[in-house]
Amino acid sequence: MKKIYVWLIPLVAAVISFAGLAFFIPKAQPRLKADPQTQNQHYKQTVHFVAVGDSLTQGVGDETDRGGFVPLVADSLRDEYSLSTVQTENYGVSGERSDQILKRLKKDTDLQRSLESSDMITLTVGGNDLLQAFQKNITATSAKKFDGSIKKYQKNVEKIIEKIRELNTQAPIYLVGIYNPYYLNFSDIKEMQEVVDNWNDASEELAKDSTNVFFVPVNDLLYKGLPTSDSTDESSGDQPTVKNNVLYDEDNFHPNNLGYQLMANAVRDEMIDTNELWLLKEENK
Repeated sequence: MKKIYVWLIPLVAAVISFAGLAFFIPKAQPRLKADPQTQNQHYKQTVHFVAVGDSLTQGVGDETDRGGFVPLVADSLRDEYSLSTVQTENYGVSGERSDQILKRLKKDTDLQRSLESSDMITLTVGGNDLLQAFQKNITATSAKKFDGSIKKYQKNVEKIIEKIRELNTQAPIYLVGIYNPYYLNFSDIKEMQEVVDNWNDASEELAKDSTNVFFVPVNDLLYKGLPTSDSTDESSGDQPTVKNNVLYDEDNFHPNNLGYQLMANAVRDEMIDTNELWLLKEENK
């Protein structure tokens, strides 16, 4: 019996010590992550994204020919929420003003059907209206000269939103602002930037007065470009041209790939902030 006690006592002590350590040491977490499908059981797995607007929606300047910011937003949202599919439909037409987009909305049955089934909608509008206003007021020395054009634009966009709401009462609408592509070369013309700011203020005011419409500002992302060590082009003579490195080299007006990525980030962030409007399944709303 003494021999049994000799080896039994250390064994019991070891068991007690192990049990104590097991109590105080946290359990190891499983190495495999939980299934995202289980984590996101309240989310839709397929969402329908419809983009309406002008050349910024069409993606002019996008050298990948994928469609500007639209596919970038879709890819980002799919990764963010582990979605099976983000179905995109791009109804951007280069050169269209707000009145022309409104006219198309009223007549294009394919566009209407797409909007009816959409989960979220983006709208780019205003750049061509502003260009027309500049052409009509080329000698204007005050930003107030553009007030009439802004009010006309605002009424058209209000009608566009009303028409979209006739087709789809719930999908959030993300109204993308305009930017000043001429700022770097005409920064001394303060009135030009003031008009752009007033134009964006009108869009933002309209969004605030509308249900589930969100204004996405992009001017501050694009009008100065991104800082670089060398941003001038002296090949054009005595007056060097300052290059905006987020604009397309062919026209120095539309965004390039980098510019569209900046736009996509802004749109994506607003969509993420309001995801309960487009991502949740109906029973979880």
